[in-house]
Amino acid sequence: MALHHAASGEVVDLAPLRDRLQQAHTAALVKTDSFEAIRLVLRAGETLPAHTVSGQFTLFCLEGRIVLDLPDKSLSLDAHQWVFFDSGVTHGVRAIEPSSLLLTILLPD
Repeated sequence: MALHHAASGEVVDLAPLRDRLQQAHTAALVKTDSFEAIRLVLRAGETLPAHTVSGQFTLFCLEGRIVLDLPDKSLSLDAHQWVFFDSGVTHGVRAIEPSSLLLTILLPD
């Protein structure tokens, strides 16, 4: 079965999942040739190992708390905080609490 992606003009609910967070899964919201949006769901203690993204990207913490591990420092991102990164920034993600985030990526030409 193909994943549903939002159509142009379709409203997507990104309200906190709260009690449903533990059963939720990461889901792609939209993907085009130049843009991708994903609702990233992480359990407390779950990590994404260090990696790079081939485009500029943002992370908006919808709920919970994560730490972004960068080559020279770590950043804490709490609910309702947002961060932008240029293409190629190496980063890892650690969930301190159950968390959901909006990840947006501007894909290169």
